[in-house]
Amino acid sequence: MARETIYAVDDEEDILDLVEYVLSKEKFKIQRFNTGEEVLNKIRVLPPDLLLLDLMLPGVDGLDVCRKLKSDPDLSSIPIIMLTAKGEESDIVTGLELGADDYIPKPFSPKVLAARVKAVLRRKLQKPPDDYDIIKIHDISIHPGRHEVSYKDKRIELTYTEFKMLHFLAKRPGWVFTRYQIVDALRGEDYPVTERAVDVQIVGLRKKLGEAGRIVETVRGVGYRVREY
Repeated sequence: MARETIYAVDDEEDILDLVEYVLSKEKFKIQRFNTGEEVLNKIRVLPPDLLLLDLMLPGVDGLDVCRKLKSDPDLSSIPIIMLTAKGEESDIVTGLELGADDYIPKPFSPKVLAARVKAVLRRKLQKPPDDYDIIKIHDISIHPGRHEVSYKDKRIELTYTEFKMLHFLAKRPGWVFTRYQIVDALRGEDYPVTERAVDVQIVGLRKKLGEAGRIVETVRGVGYRVREY
């Protein structure tokens, strides 16, 4: 059965060899590119189902490619997974805020690569819950209409901000959100924020969730997410 088409962009042939080997075994169709210009020209003619995008590219770099795609209404829905070298945390944050869906740090394992690709493609097919849909994940039930959270049928009292933060993260499990994305969702773009303020709210949320607090994961140097499984 034909599977999704994935464009892989990297200026290192050994990385492209690994990506093609791993994802071809999973029955994905892979097309390889060495520069941002090449992939942009191809995407405008024939968009892929997913883009694996190295950030450190000659000429048009990965962030520029991401920016161009996410600002184009006809191409903005293409999922993007960034391939990042060690020490590029600020670029990861920028990429996520531009609209990238996930990132994989180099060097990466074949299993991690395949799992991340499948997860992002799965999310693409899923309709995110509406603001008033009840969310059930990891024995936690989140009821937006009642503003209630329970874990294993035991009610947990959260502040307004803690509830909104948990609800925002739980609507898209597995997605990594920067601190600024979290604040934008809760308070609006012009609300002043410090990293410390978000971190303090997360600490309080985890404490109140007790043993269930482990589902809220810290992504070092980037932000937070609710664990998918």
